[in-house]
Amino acid sequence: MSDLFSLKGQTAVVTGGARGIGQAMAIGLAEAGADIILILRNESQQETKRAIEALGRKTTVYTADLSIASQLDGLIGRISSEHPDFSILVNVAGIQRRIAAAEFPDDMYDEVLQTNLKATFKLCKDTGKYWLEKGTKGCIINTASLASFQGGINMAAYACSKGGVHMLTKALSNEWAGKGIRVNAVAPGYIATDMNLDTRSNEDTTYYESITTRIPAGRWGEPNEFKGVTVFLASQASSK
Repeated sequence: MSDLFSLKGQTAVVTGGARGIGQAMAIGLAEAGADIILILRNESQQETKRAIEALGRKTTVYTADLSIASQLDGLIGRISSEHPDFSILVNVAGIQRRIAAAEFPDDMYDEVLQTNLKATFKLCKDTGKYWLEKGTKGCIINTASLASFQGGINMAAYACSKGGVHMLTKALSNEWAGKGIRVNAVAPGYIATDMNLDTRSNEDTTYYESITTRIPAGRWGEPNEFKGVTVFLASQASSK
């Protein structure tokens, strides 16, 4: 049974792996035996790299700011030329801007959509094209959100972007499943990360408490709880 979840000999590309859910996913994949390629905004973000290498796995870092479309041009081409056998792509990087919809700046809306949705599509598209031309199988794991389904409050751009990731995942799965490329998404709810630290540390706890009381488990999730589902979706355990 353990062989079904093994990722030994595989290489995974992960965005957003510097902290939070992305960091946990990257480390989880490494714990299952995969080598990791991290796409980071800042090369100085070394914590995840050190944690992975402490497990005896290889780590390579490529720098790109996903909010700048031009920095994604040719990125998968460079990765595939140096790591031709990479077979897993995990898109986690994302940003959030909490502003009332009527006051939401256009440039900030574009920034959220570029980072969360357009960059995800670009990386999926270029990776899928590479695998299809090479005739190899692969696995893509995107990160949607609870906001993909319920919209949220004061997060119109984020909800739009994550709703797009939700439907993009379905569309790509429809196109590529029969060609050996599995495309899935995880949709985190309320997870304790840096992205929502302001909500959890605010002196006015009314909003935080109102959310917590709606969660059946009675608590916010933790990033490490995404290790299992990520390994499952990336491994042969979910190949059917």
